[in-house]
Amino acid sequence: MTTSHQDFEVLGISGSLRRGSYNTRLLRIAAELAPEGVSVRLADISDLPLYNADVENEEGLPEPVERLRSQIAEADGILFATPEYNYSITGALKNAIDWASRRPSPLDRKPAAILGTGGRSGTARAQRHLRDILEHNELRVVGQPEVALPGAWSLFSDGQLTDGRALDQIRLLLEALVTRIEKAEAA
Repeated sequence: MTTSHQDFEVLGISGSLRRGSYNTRLLRIAAELAPEGVSVRLADISDLPLYNADVENEEGLPEPVERLRSQIAEADGILFATPEYNYSITGALKNAIDWASRRPSPLDRKPAAILGTGGRSGTARAQRHLRDILEHNELRVVGQPEVALPGAWSLFSDGQLTDGRALDQIRLLLEALVTRIEKAEAA
């Protein structure tokens, strides 16, 4: 049974730039599973330049950075999908966070949730590292459920997530994120 919520917008940010990314697929699936009244829109971080304080100081924020920061500011919450590269998040995701974290930051105290799929550990290490990074801007990250799905290649068929337990975990994560958003709105 889906609970109705006031209209909330969640911004999905995938740490993968790969066209066939399993993690970007998870965000698209989350958009389909979102509770009534909640929309999930995906950000594109593929055109962000590498963070450079000289560029910021001398030229201002590049247009793709302004676009991302605006999307974050307009969103009620953020859903990060992170693959795991060498026990951490991707350089692309870290770069996006570095640009978005510049003060004043639209990330500050924003409700957020994390999910991911990858190899044998799912993305547990990357998610732990991402939580540490997000502490800088005091994001209000959902603690449970943790959605770190192992064996990405075995979870999908024809682009669809076929693992019922994984689908249930994503639904629960979205509900927890909505609860976090509602608490932030009430404060």
